[in-house]
Amino acid sequence: MPSSTSAPGVRRKPLRDSGWWALIFIGPTAIGLAAFYFWPILRTGYLSLTQSGAFGGESWVGFNNFVQLFTTPDFMVAAGNSALFTGISLVGIPIAIVIASLLNTPGLRGRSFYRVLYFIPVVTMPAAIALVWAFIYNGDYGILNQTLGLFGIRGTSWLSNPSTALLAVAVVSIWTTIGTNIVIFVAGLQGIPTSLYEAANLDGAGPARRFFSVTLPLLSPSVFFVSVITVISSLQVFDLFYVMIAPLNPARPTTMTIVSLFYDAGFVRNERGFAAAIALVLMVIILILTAIQFRLQRRWVHYDY
Repeated sequence: MPSSTSAPGVRRKPLRDSGWWALIFIGPTAIGLAAFYFWPILRTGYLSLTQSGAFGGESWVGFNNFVQLFTTPDFMVAAGNSALFTGISLVGIPIAIVIASLLNTPGLRGRSFYRVLYFIPVVTMPAAIALVWAFIYNGDYGILNQTLGLFGIRGTSWLSNPSTALLAVAVVSIWTTIGTNIVIFVAGLQGIPTSLYEAANLDGAGPARRFFSVTLPLLSPSVFFVSVITVISSLQVFDLFYVMIAPLNPARPTTMTIVSLFYDAGFVRNERGFAAAIALVLMVIILILTAIQFRLQRRWVHYDY
């Protein structure tokens, strides 16, 4: 009976149409990337070098939009607010780690219920969340100030006070994203071998020592991933600010972010070229911060057990 396998030393002739099959399978994804990612980036780059006319059309202005952007005081204020908002949002990472560790405790009753409870904000519409929290923060009849009044504490108009508006929105942002972070951290915790905890326990390590010496180092890949997506999403937050901070709100200047500046330029003043320049600068900022995070992760992220 002839063997179905080729003889040793005989090279099989590659199929001529193997490259076409690869193109057939890659084609839909490539077309989607080109249509929804690459072309918008190229179009935005072109618009950033033009100025929109009053009745449509674009006129070439070169790098004037970028010069105007970096010389306007509003951009520096917006960049500072975006950086501060991102820094506050990162506080949600250690909070999510603690909650995930508690939810991963063996024998915890109602663990599934708590997981669903923390994940509800993730599947809720951001506009609905912003409206509910706007009522909670209301200085006259908000639940927060009424609760503080029970303890003799006089609250403020959280969303109208320039000193508290940005922090108030950041708290809502943490609340809406903490469910996703908890799911990621719980998955990371469940991937840590229990034998490591048993060895640490035999060495006399207490709960705190096991957490900082075993849990955190082995959870560092998940922490790195969550930190990257938190920075990217925080720099792009718009819906919460748009709904919670009205245009005539006295705290609006202190809550103006880069995305808010982009919206005002592109959709309120119809300065599409200037708005495109803001979008490109924001993309470059995100790329730089992400590259820095990937560079620094070599020092503190551990991928091997």
